[in-house]
Amino acid sequence: MLWSFLAVLFSGWLYVDATYRGPQWQRWLFKPVTLLLLVGLAWQAPTLNSTDYLILAGLIATLVGDALTLLPRQQMLYAIGAFFLSHLLYTLCFAASMTMTFFWPIPLTLLIIGVVLIGILWSRLEDLRWPICTFIGMTLVMTWIATEQYFFRPTDYSFSIMVGAGLLLLANIVWFISHYRRRFSADSAIVAACYFAGHFMIVRSLWVV
Repeated sequence: MLWSFLAVLFSGWLYVDATYRGPQWQRWLFKPVTLLLLVGLAWQAPTLNSTDYLILAGLIATLVGDALTLLPRQQMLYAIGAFFLSHLLYTLCFAASMTMTFFWPIPLTLLIIGVVLIGILWSRLEDLRWPICTFIGMTLVMTWIATEQYFFRPTDYSFSIMVGAGLLLLANIVWFISHYRRRFSADSAIVAACYFAGHFMIVRSLWVV
């Protein structure tokens, strides 16, 4: 795992650095390379249950979504659909090992975050309004399932998926606000760092079960 981890870390750092100050070709190259390295890292996990393959499928769906974002704007709808599928697959994997529990402050907090975020973005989303809102809802459900599992069963595995889901949620919040409302310094680097760290923590869960 060590060399695979170092390869992911180095490739991800090159992409994050490129989003802040590097050339465009470096961004286009190292984003898919980092995701492919994450797929390889997940594939090398010592034991893969049938539900664990959902994480591999989720990574591939993310890779497709990233490729679609490089195309003209009319493909953004399909990119959002691919990201939605990725988070759905992650959620199904997390829920497969979850006992039926409910701690109301977790979904309430996430619901408030979702309402505030959609309220900030609503007037700027235009024709992508409902697809983006649906994707935000899916990301909140993914984060809820992962956090709920850690709250009732605090293991290394549940901690890993909780942090991973939380980082992906944060990456999407920052990306949507910076893309549709107001750009700010280093926003792309922050999104990239949270994005790759989130996927890495989810892949890490396959190694600590």
